[in-house]
Amino acid sequence: MAVHEGPRDDIDVTYGRLGAWVVAHALGVDGPVHETYRVGLRDTGDADRWRTEIGWPVFRITPG
Repeated sequence: MAVHEGPRDDIDVTYGRLGAWVVAHALGVDGPVHETYRVGLRDTGDADRWRTEIGWPVFRITPG
């Protein structure tokens, strides 16, 4: 899981960092990505306070 802070304009950067971490730790993705909006537009109009959790179900890749 990674937390994206702020507006969603650059959330792709957080996805990229999470993906790089998954690859660096020899993990694979098993299932859909999900987003949980901890603080969002419904909570505040101040986009700098928004917090989105990005979760990827992952598993360790075993040498074959």
